[in-house]
Amino acid sequence: MKSNEIRNRYLKFFENRGHKIIPSASLVPENDPSVLFTTAGMHPLISYLMGQPHPMGKRLVNAQKCVRTGDIDDVGDNRHLTFFEMMGNWSLGDYFKKEAISWSFEFLTSKEEGLGLDPSRLYVSIFKGEGNIPRDEESTNVWIEIFKKNNLSHKVSVDDGNVLKEDDRIFPLGVDDNFWIAGPTGPCGGDTEMFYDTRPEEGPLKGSFKENVDSFRIIEVWNDVFMEFEKHADGSVTYLPNKNVDTGMGLERTTAVMQGKTNVFDTDLFSGILKKIEELSNLKYGDKSDDECLKLGDECWVDTRKQMRIVADHIRSAVFMTSDGVVPANNERGYVLRRILRRAIRYSDLLKIPKDSLSEIAEIVIEEYKDAYTELDTNKNLIKNEIEKEENKFRETLAHGLKEFERGVDPFILFTTYGFPLELTQELAKEKGEKIDVEDFNNKMAEHQKLSQISSAGMFKGGLANHNEKTIRLHTAHHLLLAGLQNIVNKNIKQRGSNITEERLRIDFLCDHKLTDEEKKKVEDFVNEKIKEGLNVIRKEMPLSEAEKVGAEMEFGAKYPEVVSVYFIEDKNGNAISKEFCGGPHVQNTSELGNFKIQKEEAVAAGIRRIKATLS
Repeated sequence: MKSNEIRNRYLKFFENRGHKIIPSASLVPENDPSVLFTTAGMHPLISYLMGQPHPMGKRLVNAQKCVRTGDIDDVGDNRHLTFFEMMGNWSLGDYFKKEAISWSFEFLTSKEEGLGLDPSRLYVSIFKGEGNIPRDEESTNVWIEIFKKNNLSHKVSVDDGNVLKEDDRIFPLGVDDNFWIAGPTGPCGGDTEMFYDTRPEEGPLKGSFKENVDSFRIIEVWNDVFMEFEKHADGSVTYLPNKNVDTGMGLERTTAVMQGKTNVFDTDLFSGILKKIEELSNLKYGDKSDDECLKLGDECWVDTRKQMRIVADHIRSAVFMTSDGVVPANNERGYVLRRILRRAIRYSDLLKIPKDSLSEIAEIVIEEYKDAYTELDTNKNLIKNEIEKEENKFRETLAHGLKEFERGVDPFILFTTYGFPLELTQELAKEKGEKIDVEDFNNKMAEHQKLSQISSAGMFKGGLANHNEKTIRLHTAHHLLLAGLQNIVNKNIKQRGSNITEERLRIDFLCDHKLTDEEKKKVEDFVNEKIKEGLNVIRKEMPLSEAEKVGAEMEFGAKYPEVVSVYFIEDKNGNAISKEFCGGPHVQNTSELGNFKIQKEEAVAAGIRRIKATLS
């Protein structure tokens, strides 16, 4: 079964069960300072999981674009990727465990509507309970009932999967395995995960559950998270207003299972991309045709194969990032994109791919994904131009940097003077059997106040924005600031990024000049005037076409469902000062905001400015 059919079957299956199909959100999270990219399907739905009503109802389904780079060094093995698609269906206070689990099993095993997998090869885990959160007996009982109905063994492992017995099928596991939360705080809950036996010919599972996962004998294909709790900063856990279901099925892993492959790169999701890389490199995927293979021996094909996989993965990620408005830079999201592109360049050089060819690989990615993600085709020229620009820019510094590296120059100097990413210096050093002192590098960067936020481990782990009073107030002030920029500076100004913490708001926006002191003062005064006027903040649900007609501000790169939530800030005569597509939450009246102050205005990239501002 092809990947496009898997994606379409999933959406159709849940649409037939009362779910509304919503489009993928942007890879750039809206108003979430704790993570650089959308890292999970539930990420864009945090407000709704916390109790905000969704304009499309209580049952939703979609395919969500995601990026995670914490395991970037593992890319090229059988399953690690930087970009992936997460299929998800949600219940926002509607159905719960019984329906979610039953539909998961039905989709996985149904030949008519689902994937038609062999039910006898399915194994499941459930949350065994830890701390003050009890064992998930309800999910256990639902699974026992399903397995009995299908004449399958239904034994619950008595020792938490440490030593498998022949009939074990349900495995109680702890917080590390079966309790899901995207970060240190936010919506969370126990989950049940489904695993598929990839090598049934080897007989019954042996050893521990973990050993079977680590050896890829069984591979996770589905995860039902039962989000009924909220974890707070002090470590306490309370119940959410609603009991929610957050289901996830990784398209890449499921495609590998469906196509009988042992890794995600050998599926149709990558076949066209790898074929192009073969053509450009004049090498075969896994072939020993490189001259070096004659010297290195029979195993050298592994390096060629891994290098091709890295280039394929990184260009795929870069295409989706760039389409969603990320541009290469030396900090935050831009640094992740720059890092990924420069690694792709480095490995394409090792494969002897001709210079300036990465955009040709990008074109294959766009072609293969444009039906599912139409924005790729719309932004085709933008994507190719950014990739070409970054390749040219990097090549200007590469030659200088390599010479300096050979001379033993400090990695800090290589980074600040030659734009050499630390990761590249580490990889070059590893090839020479040397080691880089990362702690020394980070200390020097911190001293010069240039340490990228991406060096913070927390930015890789992901997390959820706080929905407390401070961030809610800043969120509303953010809407007023955009309105002020459009009123004072240029009516065509568009937002290109957003970040809100408890201390400040930040907006990136299209603008062709540095703001003058007078412009900044006028924008600041505009916002404070609207705060003093005590204007109502009103949430309206309306058809997408109507929201577009009234000129509501849209997030760059985002696609929206048929019915959307729009926040209006209206003056005393009912005229809209601000109108934006937004999930919220916001204050009810601008008088709740306090005093607005612009702290800094600066350049981010060509044609993009940034403002940081506070409320007091």
